[in-house]
Amino acid sequence: MVQASAVLDRVLVLEMVRVTEAAAIAASRLIGRGDEKAADAAAVEAMRHAFNSLYMDGTVVIGEGERDEAPMLYIGEKVGSAIGTGPRIDIALDPLEGTTITAKAGPNALAVLAIAEEGGLLNAPDVYMEKLAIGPDYPEGTIGLDRSPRENVEAVAAAKGVDPQDIIVCVLDRPRHEKLIAQLREVGCGIMLIPDGDVAGVIATSDPETGIDIYMGSGGAPEGVLACAALRCVGGQFKGRLLFRNEDERARARKWGITDLDRIYDLADLAKGDCIFAATGVTDGSLLDGVKRLPGGKLTTQSVVMRASTGTVRWVKGEHRQDRRPV
Repeated sequence: MVQASAVLDRVLVLEMVRVTEAAAIAASRLIGRGDEKAADAAAVEAMRHAFNSLYMDGTVVIGEGERDEAPMLYIGEKVGSAIGTGPRIDIALDPLEGTTITAKAGPNALAVLAIAEEGGLLNAPDVYMEKLAIGPDYPEGTIGLDRSPRENVEAVAAAKGVDPQDIIVCVLDRPRHEKLIAQLREVGCGIMLIPDGDVAGVIATSDPETGIDIYMGSGGAPEGVLACAALRCVGGQFKGRLLFRNEDERARARKWGITDLDRIYDLADLAKGDCIFAATGVTDGSLLDGVKRLPGGKLTTQSVVMRASTGTVRWVKGEHRQDRRPV
């Protein structure tokens, strides 16, 4: 039996790009068509097909929902061509991060996934998570969920050597964030409001070219795990806390083995050990260009793949024939 770490070294890094490429290309055919479900279904089917060509014994720990909620890529589903014999790999995935974005032809839609050795990714319930993230090169403990938005902005500004007014905070544009946005306006910092896609928003804190210094606000807990896998590869800090609206959601968390419902999670709590993160752009965004269709039956993709143990980041541009699956 091949050890998982050996497979991560030799095979799965670039294979993950092929998986996200397949999902992105399939979803791209529905850009601007106004049909979120069709776009998501196309991405899911393509990603599932791509996974099943890989030599691995994969288990979906974050996917499209529980078994009775999703026909494929559901939590607990086994994928790969070597189930029972190959290396055991945990998988977190979102075949189409930004279904609404894709349906409306907006920016920052991605096909994303993360893999780790068995037990490396938190099996996060499908509930909201309060999130706070910054990029690399800041002193440990610069940010904290027990601090106010002002205190966090001022701490990052001090560590960066700038005024708080020079800091840019990324926030999902949602009614639930009205109070947070008002508090940030009082600080005087810049706010980048994004319509969807908080995986890209969190990752953007690690790239100086985006201009984003901090990510704040609440979004899906599964997306938090995906974003943390990327930050583990490139550096950064993350704080997360699960948010529950009712007892059903608390019960769901307990079902997945979470007993401390008030816990504040660090980066390594959500994604630990060696892990790989991969993403392919569906529509153009701050992180990646989207799928482009060219004359002559060709199309191009842009992807990024990262690995935690080496800190390696690869940017991959692919050219594909439209009448063939990505290889």
